[in-house]
Amino acid sequence: MRFDNAYLTTSSCSPSRCSIITGRYPHNTGAPELHVRLPDEQIRFPELLREAGYYTVLSGKNHMFGNQDRAFDQITQGGGPGKSKDWVSHVRKRPQNKPFFFWFASSDAHRPWTISEEAPQYSPDDVVIPPYLVDTQITREDLTGYYHEVSRFDHYVGLVTEELRKQGVLENTMIVVAADNGRPFPRCKSRMYDSGIKTPWVVHYPERIDRPAVSQSLISAIDLSATCLELAGVKRPQCVQGRSFLPMLKDPKATIRGVVFAEHNWHVYRNHERMVRFGDYLYIRNNFPNQPNLCYESDDYYPAGAELWKVHAAGKTKPQQHQLFANPCPPEELFMVSKDPHQLSNLINEAEHQEALEQARSLLSEWTEQTGDTIPGSPTPNRHEPPRIVEGEIIPAGKALDKNPHAEMPGASRNASGINHPGPIEI
Repeated sequence: MRFDNAYLTTSSCSPSRCSIITGRYPHNTGAPELHVRLPDEQIRFPELLREAGYYTVLSGKNHMFGNQDRAFDQITQGGGPGKSKDWVSHVRKRPQNKPFFFWFASSDAHRPWTISEEAPQYSPDDVVIPPYLVDTQITREDLTGYYHEVSRFDHYVGLVTEELRKQGVLENTMIVVAADNGRPFPRCKSRMYDSGIKTPWVVHYPERIDRPAVSQSLISAIDLSATCLELAGVKRPQCVQGRSFLPMLKDPKATIRGVVFAEHNWHVYRNHERMVRFGDYLYIRNNFPNQPNLCYESDDYYPAGAELWKVHAAGKTKPQQHQLFANPCPPEELFMVSKDPHQLSNLINEAEHQEALEQARSLLSEWTEQTGDTIPGSPTPNRHEPPRIVEGEIIPAGKALDKNPHAEMPGASRNASGINHPGPIEI
């Protein structure tokens, strides 16, 4: 079953993973910013599975805690360019007398790209350029590296699936394939648009899914925890803010929530955005509108981003490519998703959408209050001065000041890490 409206709670690596493994919003985990370790007091749902008799393994990218954690019997580095090489061996060597939970976390697709024989290489001619990027040969070649790494991840998922089949347990194993943030391209990773905050989400579980299907119902990444716990017969603790999506596996038209929320906090640059998605609308509130809304760009690391900067400096970008450079940024944005899948036309001042706007504001305010979200008074500063364009010349990002300059984090002043209210579930 493919879920076409699955959303992350944040499009930033470590806070997204910490959110998924706890079933909590980033500001409720105590680790809402990039490179912040998940606090020991936060319950990880795999630890509850382990206590219930499950054999648990984390292999590959971690970025949540150290190389040992109470949630897992084993934590390994995975091996290979995508940190996926030991996945099959974990499945083969698992204890046969225990149920199992594997958190297989590939570093694909993550920069810098590495090419290997496990996946095909793609032609720049076959690349699909989204409207917010510039169509150049460099951009196309950059995207082929991304395609290659996605395919390498698919390759290893296929090997794991085949091993489960050989062991005769595939039919009774739920496999969830998802990403923890948007792809590392401009207007994707870290952002609140669908290109950043919507995640691919595919579930394979023949025991519950009668036939291949597609669900258009909303789900949140925090719903994975509640789903796995219910499937294992483990009581969901109050700290889990997500809801089980098991009913949707039987009926793809079923719904478990009418609204999803997400947040954008410090990720190299200071930011505080909040998003709510409901009905046909996506609403974003930017509480630091005078802060350039960037993720790091450089010639060597983000070629597609560097191309966009060069074209913009030359005054040749199109309107749909300007948003990245907005400063100040719009404090509010409202989009009708069905008519504007890339979220390029802000409806905030359109009279016919004012009722939806008021509903969005109300939902977000309610969620903010109930979950203890806050705007830091002394927020984490930028890691370095952002790049800028002066008289047609690109002034590159300044030297990094401090890799981990964390200051006051969202929710800290209200002790949000101790709040369990999930906020609105229905509209």
